[in-house]
Order: sequence, then structure tokens, then C-alpha cells
Amino acid sequence: MRIVLLFLVSLLAACQTHYVAAPPPAIAPQGRDHADLGLIRELANGRALTPQELVERLAVAPRVLVGEQHDNPDHHALQLWLLRQLAAQRPQGSLLMEMLNPDQQAKVDAAQAATRAGQPPADAYQALSWQANWDWGIYGPLVTYALRQPYPLLSANLDRAQIMQIYKQRPTLSGEASTTQRVQATLLDDIRESHCGLLPEAQMPAMLAVQQQRDRRMAERLLAAPTPALLLAGAFHVRKDLGVPLHLQDLGAGEGNAVLVLAEVGKTVSADSADYVWYTAAQPEQDHCAELRR
Repeated sequence: MRIVLLFLVSLLAACQTHYVAAPPPAIAPQGRDHADLGLIRELANGRALTPQELVERLAVAPRVLVGEQHDNPDHHALQLWLLRQLAAQRPQGSLLMEMLNPDQQAKVDAAQAATRAGQPPADAYQALSWQANWDWGIYGPLVTYALRQPYPLLSANLDRAQIMQIYKQRPTLSGEASTTQRVQATLLDDIRESHCGLLPEAQMPAMLAVQQQRDRRMAERLLAAPTPALLLAGAFHVRKDLGVPLHLQDLGAGEGNAVLVLAEVGKTVSADSADYVWYTAAQPEQDHCAELRR
């Protein structure tokens, strides 16, 4: 009898396991022969994970932060895949995107309500007042999928007017984790590098304030969102050692967060900056500094 009961318990556990679909194939053109292509690593212990193991780990976190390279189509394909697989494990509470500003939220809500009622907008790009600097060609499939879901699609950024106000009059940032000299010095170095050393030094404090206030907004929006919540943002924003997780800590929510960084093969992601990394094919390198200097 005991053997029969153990068998039934094992069978029941197996029936409750939600298997995940295979991830989408590589789209980006470079690095397809790299040894790390498709590798998922748990950074705390260096262990390689299967897609199923990653999904199971993320499914139990109330807040998941996914960092992307904005122009890599593989990252957006994996984000869409991840949303579908997580929803198969448990109900999704909300999806938040850096690419949506608060002044778009009413239009997002209206488009989502219409889509759920069977009357989706004929042109979601126009209906959402989608910002042209985010390539709709790679964001569109994910956004239109999210509009069809029962959970809300939420903005996680600042409006342009809010950014300009922060730039002109820097607010005081509260909290111990996000305001250390190491964090702010590292962010300043990144701002200098990402702007190719072309910004006047006098502008740097304002640029730092904008960066950190954007991270603080994302953290606040995550805390206010129905859980389990998933945030999609640039990889630098979700870094545990520099970005949104520090602000979550300052807001009293340092636990229960999982950070996954989608990284192109050949790049290094440390355990200090993320919990998991998933290596993808790469986009051709572009000389953004040459464009800025022109």
C-alpha cells in the first residue's frame, strides 16, 4: 500500500509540473557559432540552467526584472517567450515597460480594454502614441501580445516634462543603498562613456539625477503594480549593484526580486549585477560615438 501511495504522490507531482516550450531560435546575425549561445547561467553558483529551470525559478518571484539591449531582436523574442511561459506556470499580475511613459498610460488602458472586448485598435502604434525611438518592428509583437492579456500593461518611465524638471532642479534622492559614493561614481563614469566624453562636466550632476530618478520611478512602479510583476528595461537599469534593485532596497523591498540580464555572447555579466544571465546572438557593432560627433 505504501508503495502505491508513493507512486500516486509522484504521479501527482509530475502532473503538476508545467513544461515550457523551446525558446525561439536566434535572429541577430552575429555570434551564432559562439560556445555560449543559448547558455543560461545562475550567477550565484555558476550553474548552467535549462530554460525550464529558469522559468521555474522566476515563477516564484513576486518581482522579476529583465534587462535587455534595446536593438537586439533576440531579446524581445525571449521576453515574449518568457511572458508566455511564466503565465503557464501561474497567473501574471502585471507587465511594466521602460518604453512607456505615464502620459501614454490612458491610451494603453483604452487600447487594452478595447482589445479585451474584441475590438483591438487597427493601428496599435498610433493608438498608444508609441515613441519612435523605440523600434516598433521589434517591440510591436510583445506589446500587442500584452494588450490581449488579462493583466495590466503599465508605464515605468518618466515623462519628458518630468525629466526636464529633474534636469533643471535636481531633487534629493533618499535612501542608503542608491546614494553611496561608489554607486554614483560608477553611474557617472557610464554616463560619460555612453555620451562619448562629449558632455560638459557641468552637466554631469543633472544627468546623474535623471538616471537615478528614472530608476527610482521604475522601483516605485514595481512596488505599486499587481504581483507577480515583470519589468522590461535596459540592462543597466536592472543591475543589482547600480539600478532599480538598489532603489527597491531603499523603499523597503530588497527581498523577493529576481534579475535576469539578456546579454550578447562575449559580454560579461557578474553575480554582483544579476541573478541570471541568458546569452544571445549579437547585433553588429555600431560606432555611436562617430554619429554623435557628427
